[in-house]
Amino acid sequence: MEIYNQLPPAAVQIVLVLFLSFLIGLEREERKTAAGAYSFGGVRTFPLIGLIGYSTAMISGTQILPLAIGFLVVAGFLLLSYWHKISTVESPGVTTEMSGLATFLVGALVCYNHLWIATALGVASLLLLDLKAALEKLASRIAPNEILTFSKFLFLSAVILPILPHTEYTQFHINPFKTWLVVVAISAVSYASYVLQKLTKGQGGITLAALLGGAYSSTVTTVVMARRAKLEERPHLFAGGILMACGIMYLRLVILLALFNRQLMLLLYIPFLSVAALAVGGGYLWSRIADKNTQEVQREYESKNPLDLVTAIVFAGLFLVMLVATQLAVTYLGQAGVNTLAAIMGVSDVDPFIMGLTQAAGTLTPFKVAAAAVAIAASSNNVVKGIYAYSLADRKTGVQALVGLISLAALGLIPLFWLM
Repeated sequence: MEIYNQLPPAAVQIVLVLFLSFLIGLEREERKTAAGAYSFGGVRTFPLIGLIGYSTAMISGTQILPLAIGFLVVAGFLLLSYWHKISTVESPGVTTEMSGLATFLVGALVCYNHLWIATALGVASLLLLDLKAALEKLASRIAPNEILTFSKFLFLSAVILPILPHTEYTQFHINPFKTWLVVVAISAVSYASYVLQKLTKGQGGITLAALLGGAYSSTVTTVVMARRAKLEERPHLFAGGILMACGIMYLRLVILLALFNRQLMLLLYIPFLSVAALAVGGGYLWSRIADKNTQEVQREYESKNPLDLVTAIVFAGLFLVMLVATQLAVTYLGQAGVNTLAAIMGVSDVDPFIMGLTQAAGTLTPFKVAAAAVAIAASSNNVVKGIYAYSLADRKTGVQALVGLISLAALGLIPLFWLM
């Protein structure tokens, strides 16, 4: 440390430039040796480019023109190298030349004392160069439509959300920004599950399908597994999988509550996490019980893309309707009205209703009333999913799933003893 303090600042900067540019040059040297063909630069050339960038920035001072000229000169040499590569290599790449430009910028940034940015740029360049095979393999696995899917998520979150007004309107306290933020959060959770399902396609069997499907949509997962169970004759496996998926719903709710109303989450996270653990653990153990048919069952269903502008707008509309309905129920019907509405909403998608409660809790709705309504809605939804499973699966699977989900619904109502 004493040596570091005694060194002049310029010496420290030069050492950093040499270190970062040497690492990039070393990677290019190894790649050139492995390829056995022409490639620009190595462990000597890249440190020299970094030093040229540093020196040019120092001479330029606050003037941008000399630095730009230095950058263009280096770019000219790199262009000549690429021109030579085109004439000698069958499938030339431009990665090495671009890394040379990045090295010049690393030197300039260090000179201007942007040490963190320079280090980040150098390390990022090194990773991109060294992970060539892994990145190319990843690109080959990503279907073109998945790029569009991710673009939709960016459009929902990075384009639409920032331009919405963060102001409350009407007596129902409707906030366009918060409304769309709820849409983005729900989409993000579902999209994360969707991506994981894609990355683990064909792996993990029914257990992994249940866990990821529960994060995506426990209702959809229940319906799909119930229909599949009718064909496979594996009642314990599919009934256990359905129970695990519905248990993950409680973990999903805790995450969403934590994002939008921490006080409401604090009232429910212990019972909800306990119910989730019991359901996932119990469902897994139940799925391990041997069935008459012992043939292994592979994952077949892949969830649909959860990101769609029309779907997002519909969800936002449902959220606003539930927000208004909840506030009207509190105003005119009291706690009994809110609980009745919660039980009714369990028949459909509970996300808009519960997200509406996160906005009303603490302002128009007491926290305990809102927490009780969340628990009732989740339990009601589990009973409905049990009916779906009983109706769509074979009789053994249907009965087991119905009993498991009714038991899960009963456990989910335990918080009512101290909330009501």
